Amino acid sequence: MKFQIEDVTVYFPYDHIYPEQYSYMIELKRALDAKGHCLLEMPTGTGKTIALLSLITSYSLSKPQSPIKLIYCTRTVHEMEKTLAELKLLHDYQIKHLGPQARILAIGLSSRKNLCVNPTVLAAENRDSVDAGCRKLTASWVRAMAAENPNVPTCPFFENYEKAASAAVLPPGVYTLQDLRVFGKEKGWCPYFLARHMVQFANVVVYSYQYLLDPKVAGIISKEMQKESVVVFDEAHNIDNVCIEALSVSVRRQTLEGATRNLNRISQEIDRFKATDASRLRAEYNRLVEGLALRGNLPITDNWLSNPALPDDILKEAVPGNIRRAEHFLHVLRRLLQYLRGRLETETVEKESPVGFVASVNSHAGIDQKTLKFCYDRLHSLMLTLEITDTDEFLHIQTICDFATLVGTYSRGFSIIVEPFDERMPHIPDPVLQLSCHDASLAIKPVFDRFQSVVITSGTLSPIDLYPRLLNFHPVVSRSFTMSLTRDCICPMVLTRGSDQLPVSTKFDMRSDPGVVRNYGKLLLEMVSIVPDGIVCFFVSYSYMDGIINTWNDTGILKEIMQHKLVFIETQDVVETTLAMDNYRRACDCGRGAVFFSVARGKVAEGIDFDRHYGRLVIMFGVPFQYTLSKILLARLEYLRDTFQIKEGDFLTFDALRQAAQCVGRVIRSKADYGMMIFADKRYSRHDKRSKLPSWILSHLRDANLNLSTDMALHIAREFLRKMAQPYDKTGGGDRKTLLSQEDLEKMGDGGMQEMLY
Repeated sequence: MKFQIEDVTVYFPYDHIYPEQYSYMIELKRALDAKGHCLLEMPTGTGKTIALLSLITSYSLSKPQSPIKLIYCTRTVHEMEKTLAELKLLHDYQIKHLGPQARILAIGLSSRKNLCVNPTVLAAENRDSVDAGCRKLTASWVRAMAAENPNVPTCPFFENYEKAASAAVLPPGVYTLQDLRVFGKEKGWCPYFLARHMVQFANVVVYSYQYLLDPKVAGIISKEMQKESVVVFDEAHNIDNVCIEALSVSVRRQTLEGATRNLNRISQEIDRFKATDASRLRAEYNRLVEGLALRGNLPITDNWLSNPALPDDILKEAVPGNIRRAEHFLHVLRRLLQYLRGRLETETVEKESPVGFVASVNSHAGIDQKTLKFCYDRLHSLMLTLEITDTDEFLHIQTICDFATLVGTYSRGFSIIVEPFDERMPHIPDPVLQLSCHDASLAIKPVFDRFQSVVITSGTLSPIDLYPRLLNFHPVVSRSFTMSLTRDCICPMVLTRGSDQLPVSTKFDMRSDPGVVRNYGKLLLEMVSIVPDGIVCFFVSYSYMDGIINTWNDTGILKEIMQHKLVFIETQDVVETTLAMDNYRRACDCGRGAVFFSVARGKVAEGIDFDRHYGRLVIMFGVPFQYTLSKILLARLEYLRDTFQIKEGDFLTFDALRQAAQCVGRVIRSKADYGMMIFADKRYSRHDKRSKLPSWILSHLRDANLNLSTDMALHIAREFLRKMAQPYDKTGGGDRKTLLSQEDLEKMGDGGMQEMLY
């Protein structure tokens, strides 16, 4: 269908549109017109992706004189593929209506591991090894040697891509990662470098958050993006954590040992070059004297990772004299390693600001702040001079230089925390020194400053007013949408006590109480006997899940559960969990029914959907607070309180409830779906906790369901399942329509639309 939103003709590839999709598009258009940033919370399963894509591409088509580029950031490769598949459908629809003028180029960009087509490189087991394998075949000096000596291996795909030069372009179209690999194999060109090259010309680019938020990667991949771009962060409820991880570094004993080995190897390489090709080192020294940290524009294959500091904070001045000569630089790094080794010998937890740490490095190791700041660039320059290709071997020294550069660059928003052991296992010495960033707004600030519109959207952004404070920006539009439903297909309940009227909670003083564990077991046992197909249970941590399953096993509850349904458990091993997930789906498909035990903040809670019969009920055992004794968390809370005036309790509750909402939101993936959500903890009945859940869940949470015991919940579940089994009208009867056709939109005009939505 196609319809007008003010001056824009929107092309939408389906025959019907949900009212919330329409109002979502209106708000999104307001933000684009104002060239500002926006925050939009839209319930899961209401077609957020297609609404975004169709509005932004149609907006671009309606303004051909100043087309805007869409940069769409997803968290996982799976989400990226889903987005590109939606875009393909939309693109075909637009071409059908508009002809060739609607053609666009849209590509997904991922790491070499997902795009490489060279079998010898792909044989490596992890991402860093694949990157290094690629470098061994494509670095400029390797190719120069191969030109003289044909026995030196190179990559045929990259060579062909280079030979094609400016002819190596992608014709317009929408390319998933698979399409890029197929196209690359067909032409004999390298898909990875082709995609990297085409990013600057594409109308739509879909890639991971890190490519914009992590300065090490963004400095290489995203620096050519034009200002007239709209950036979308999808599923962005955890965006503050992504920003913080991008600027945090942790150093362990293994890191220091690995870095020492790296330095010995670099030292051997320097000696070899001195004997065979001393002019290389002299040329590098002269270049550094002239104040050029890197020689001009590097070939695309030689670029490794960019500076870990943000672009505005990188010094534009000459490298300090004491690290210009390669061997002097190695001495400085050895002294730094010696100092860090000493710091890891501690018996107590230490916390320090970067300013204090830099002063301490200066007095003990004689390395000043400016030298620390240049460690990363100097290492990068040296690796290029020494023509080192196996970069995966040098990750440890790279981590140390990351750490040094960040400590030297930033004085606020960071802490250095040294912990002699993990508090949960105090008898195992495992010292770690962490530079942890507390300010999420640091990493995302360049994105807000540079691009004209940034859209942050997800199914759980409640309370929506906290995000602008955490990320320190001013949205022009900030809206939370509810779900328009023909029937109440979501049934949230808060269970506060067991059938014996004992309260249930995972509060620290109650969680190991046998009464609580027994009541949780009884709740699940009652539910597996009446709920068909799949049930998903989320626990607050792996250790709690292990403990509770062991107790259920000893008391025989688990055996009784297994008589009704099979039980599958998420573990910390990705392969095991994937296998458990597949078998869980098979058990649901064949009608045997199954229960899946999972952990909030785990892999399953974040990215796997339990739609239709795979999830008819989700039980959240407890409130998933972070480990509140973590020194890093405490330092971050203190920073948030002092800088943004966010109270510790508010932040912890907000963080726990966005995780809980994320977990229970897994069961509803479309409007035809139905599911129940049980929040099993007495703390959910308190208004200050409950009110932080997204509005689309709260609007279905009736007062009668706020303080239930197991037997009452059982009764409500029976009623709900009976009601859901009845036939219903999908388009919605009466005055509230939940599916709008093109005629409905034209009839209503703007006035009628407003009435319908509010």
